[in-house]
Amino acid sequence: MDAEKATEDNPGGYSVSLLCRTLGVRRSTYYAWLAARPAAGARQEAENELAAEIREIHAASRGAYGVPRVHAALRRRGRGINRKKVERIMRERDIRGVTRRKRRYLTRQDAKAAPAPDLVGRDFTAAVPGRRLVGDITYLPTIEGWWYLATVIDLATREVIGYAMADHHRAELVTDALRMAAGRGELKPGCIMHTDRGSEYTSSEFRCEIRELNLRQSMGRTGICYDTDFGSSG
Repeated sequence: MDAEKATEDNPGGYSVSLLCRTLGVRRSTYYAWLAARPAAGARQEAENELAAEIREIHAASRGAYGVPRVHAALRRRGRGINRKKVERIMRERDIRGVTRRKRRYLTRQDAKAAPAPDLVGRDFTAAVPGRRLVGDITYLPTIEGWWYLATVIDLATREVIGYAMADHHRAELVTDALRMAAGRGELKPGCIMHTDRGSEYTSSEFRCEIRELNLRQSMGRTGICYDTDFGSSG
């Protein structure tokens, strides 16, 4: 490299020899660094483009995706990127996914409401459809937060004949599921509706719907999973 080029890369006007002696650096080291700058710049530009793509994937998931899912999304796009590189880029740019939340428990007995008797007695069978139903609520973590699913299952067919989904688990959720079951399940008069003792099922709204549909309400004991878990009965 000639003196003119060295001066161009050193706008202070000092000679490369003087600067190298002052800093204790070999001139060959300086020129090697100078020659590598274009390649380093290209690598940085490529990494910036990858970071932008990672942000795009992360934003599309509404902030839910962490390293594993972002890495998988990049691979689906044909990007042969090492997972550790994705992890480093996300860490350096503070791109984080949603962490798993604490487990939730839904069965909360209403101390003021009298429970219904257990009309099933762990006998989760039925000879014909429309005679015995079981209901339950579960929760589902989504990128929009927790969503709750209420289901009604006919014990004769083991089919879901009613369901409802919402971002809450108030009484209207289980009532909506029961209404769907009544509309689709051809329920017989006196059909048993068996659930746990959760406050949704002891609510006046749900019990009113039970009476209007001419059903009989049945409940298992609090904290005894075998009283409501029909799957264990085969």
